[in-house]
Amino acid sequence: MKRAGLLELNAVVAVATHRSFRAAAAEMGMSPSALSHAISTLEQRMGVRLFHRTTRSVALSEAGERFLSRVRPALRELSDAMEVVNEFRDTPTGTLRINASEGAARMVLMPYVLEFLLRYPDMQVDLVTEDRLIDIVAEGFDAGVRLAEAVPRDMIAVPCSPDVSLAVVGSPRYFKGRARPATPGDLLSHNCIRFRTKSGAIHRWEFEKRGEEVAVDVKGSLTLDHDELRLQAALKGVGLAYLSEWAVAPYVASGKLIRVLEDWTPAWPGLRLYYPGHRHVPAGLRAFVGVIRELRARRETTG
Repeated sequence: MKRAGLLELNAVVAVATHRSFRAAAAEMGMSPSALSHAISTLEQRMGVRLFHRTTRSVALSEAGERFLSRVRPALRELSDAMEVVNEFRDTPTGTLRINASEGAARMVLMPYVLEFLLRYPDMQVDLVTEDRLIDIVAEGFDAGVRLAEAVPRDMIAVPCSPDVSLAVVGSPRYFKGRARPATPGDLLSHNCIRFRTKSGAIHRWEFEKRGEEVAVDVKGSLTLDHDELRLQAALKGVGLAYLSEWAVAPYVASGKLIRVLEDWTPAWPGLRLYYPGHRHVPAGLRAFVGVIRELRARRETTG
């Protein structure tokens, strides 16, 4: 049997990772039809189905799962071997794949990425944003960015943001003629913009003060599932919103939003760039970590 080439093996990994021929083809820089042909050719040569395909989904077959379990580590070894040669270059080259939440990418990560690309023009960055917490090693990422509390313990974690807290905010228009809440319980007499999570559950607003923890099932006329929409509703005076301090800080500073219950929303450790410590760290990732540390130190020095 003719042996599979690296293109075909990488195609299998890409389709398994994205669960989509279109997304996998975009990552590999080829057309979906060419990628599908490569996979079909490999399946015919091996005499087994690696993927179950429907018009709406792509999933690994049992044979595909067993094949992937052997192929993915082998490709990683080849990648690491090529990365060793990269150590001898004056400047790193290759692609740095990072997985982050949408909010983290938009509010914190992008300045680091842009500075990194300006300094290292031979590098490419593939930044994927999603809210679900993934296994970055299994899904082929070099690093992830999440809040410190969500980082797996076996990972190396690099701080890339200040501490963070949530903030209850409302517009001056909303507070006109209304008493500002002094305790979490006071929220029950306010119109609150509720948040529906990805699971469909309504988020309870959680607070803490000197060891006392309180969760409030707030009421309101508007329920949304996106932070930006909640922010816009709060700015319009529809009700109170419970959002990241990062998201509301410019509007609080300008007076467009008023923050309340600040003493009930203590800060906790912020975002971390994390990556596995048991593997060889690519030169590009080491350079990116260096950019993060340098820019953070500069900000702390200048205030």
